Order: sequence, then C-alpha cells, then structure tokens
Amino acid sequence: MKELFTIGEMAELFQINIRTLRYYDDIGLLRPETVNPETGYRYYSTKQFERLNTIKYLRTLNMPLEKMKQFFQNRDARVMEQILEDQLFTTREQLAQLQNMERKLTRRLEQLRYALNAPMEEVRLVTLPQRPVAFLRRQIAQGENLEYPIRELERMNDLKPVMFLGKVGVTVDLKELRQERPTRFSGIFVFLEEEDNYQGGAQTLSEGDYLTILYSGTHQGSAPYYRRLFAAMEERGLVPAGDAVEITWIDSGFTQDVSQYVTELQLPVREG
Repeated sequence: MKELFTIGEMAELFQINIRTLRYYDDIGLLRPETVNPETGYRYYSTKQFERLNTIKYLRTLNMPLEKMKQFFQNRDARVMEQILEDQLFTTREQLAQLQNMERKLTRRLEQLRYALNAPMEEVRLVTLPQRPVAFLRRQIAQGENLEYPIRELERMNDLKPVMFLGKVGVTVDLKELRQERPTRFSGIFVFLEEEDNYQGGAQTLSEGDYLTILYSGTHQGSAPYYRRLFAAMEERGLVPAGDAVEITWIDSGFTQDVSQYVTELQLPVREG
C-alpha cells in the first residue's frame, strides 16, 4: 500500500483545491506528514485522511475554521457536542434571516409585477386593508426632492434604509386636492412589514374603499388623474373619506428610464 501522497494526489482523492490544502497547512489545521526540506514539497499519509474527512464534514456545516482548530486541539466528544450546538444555533439564526429575506424579495417582486401588469389610466374601485406605516406629517412642495424628507422620516423613526425600496408614499390632504393643481404633500410615509421588526410607533392607512388609478410618470404628473378620480367619484355618488395616497411603485430605484415610472393614486371614498 502506498504510504505517502503528494499534495496533488491528496487534492484529487478528496476533491479539494490544492490551494486550500496549502492554506490548511499555513494555519495549522491540517499539517502534512512530512515536507521535503530541499524542495518544500508536502507529502501526506493515511493518518491525515480521517482528519481531512472530518474537516470536510464540518465545512458542510459551515463551521468556522477557528472552531475546527479548537476541536482538534482538544478532541473530546463533549467539546464536539458544544461546537455542534453552537453551530446549530447559528444556522437557525441564519435560516430565519434567509426566510425573512425571502418574504421581502417575494413582496418586492409582487409589487413590481403589479406595477408592470396592472391596467394603466383606468379608474377602479377597490377595497384595501388597513396598512401600517411609519409617518411623517410635514408640508412638502410637490417639486421638492423627496430624499431629504425620507432621511428625516428614517431618522425620526429609527428606520433602516433597506426598508425603503418600493415602499415610500406621500399623502395629499383634501383641501389641497380641491385645488386645480395640487402643489403640496401633507406627509410622507413608508409601509411597515412584519419582517422589518420595527419597534417604533406605527400609524395606519385606513381600511376601506378607494378609487385608484395608475399612470406612467411621477408625482408631478398627478393633477389630470386626480380630476379623473373626482369625476368618477361624483358619477358614483361617493365623497372623499380622507387624505389621498400616492405611491410611486417604479422609480429611479428600479430604472433610469423615466418613461417606465409607475405612480398610483389612491383616494379613500365613502357613500355620500
């Protein structure tokens, strides 16, 4: 039986990169059986097989190399038990984070598909559920860049920047809506989701009936679409039930092409 194996043979036997074996040697995780002092070539024996098998197994568990070194320096079943318990706890935490991210990605994808596929410039009467939001009531000129109010909203509510993509909206009060061309927002908000783990004070957008319309463009192009909503409201014998909501589902966070922007107006209504 062959007694010594070159690093290349060892790498082939265990399907591992030669550079990885060199690194394991450098950090003291897996020393070769012997090193030729003249050439520097590493040679391994069957004594290293079991250890490398263990290393590969622990790597599949995503265990840090430093913890592996600790185990090999004090090989004991109880030590391994504790290491595995710690790794299980870490893995469960990572799994929860990944599931959280999956839900966020699914929701963003649903919103994007909604904006891409919903009928444009069509007035619809829909019933929307109560929606939790972090809200900043502040007069904002329609032409003002919303980045500063967003940062203010973020700071005042201790929000994470990752929460904002595709989730920011503004409100317009009834007095402003009755103007020929609304020029100011009455507040700015970000939708809150369970995955955000938000601990601050939340407000809600009311549950109820809304007249809605989607159009291609930004908040600045809302005036003619509000007129269409008010015309539809009068035709149906309805009256406003609160501030309007504007949401830009597709904006510069998704595309550089302004023609692809999609904004939705939502006007709460009730029987007159």
